[in-house]
Formats: sequence, structure tokens, C-alpha cells
Amino acid sequence: MKLRYFAWVRERIGRAEEELDIPTDVATTTDLLAWLKTRGEEYEWALEKAEFIRVAVDQIHAAPGTAIAGAKEVALFPPMTGG
Repeated sequence: MKLRYFAWVRERIGRAEEELDIPTDVATTTDLLAWLKTRGEEYEWALEKAEFIRVAVDQIHAAPGTAIAGAKEVALFPPMTGG
């Protein structure tokens, strides 16, 4: 699965995107965020307040707990602000 990171999530993780083999027990967006936090210090820092991270599954905004089975791409980004 391709994971894409935006704004300060990208800056903290240190890359804009990556291809990962997601474990079969990672079934939802919530599971994915929890699993990513175990991948290293940079992920833990980027996702320390996972409740603020927005997720898109195949370019569609997804609620926490959305299934990710069969998804080609998941994007993570902080809340957007207007101006």
C-alpha cells in the first residue's frame, strides 16, 4: 500500500511517501495509525496526537475506523486551516 504524508506529518516522518506491506491485522485507519507509531521515533512523534490526524483512503476523506482492505493509497495530513 502506498502511504502519503503531508505538511508537518511529512516533515516529522522525513519522507513524502512510501510503499509498505501492511500486516493483515491492521484493518482500519485507526489500526494503521497505531501500527505506524510502532515503526520508529519519527512516526511516534508525527502521530503522537493521532486524533488530530486526518486520513484519506484512495483520495476520499475517511472517518476513524474506516476499513482499509483493498486500498491502494492512504494519505495522512494534519487538520487544514483557512486564511
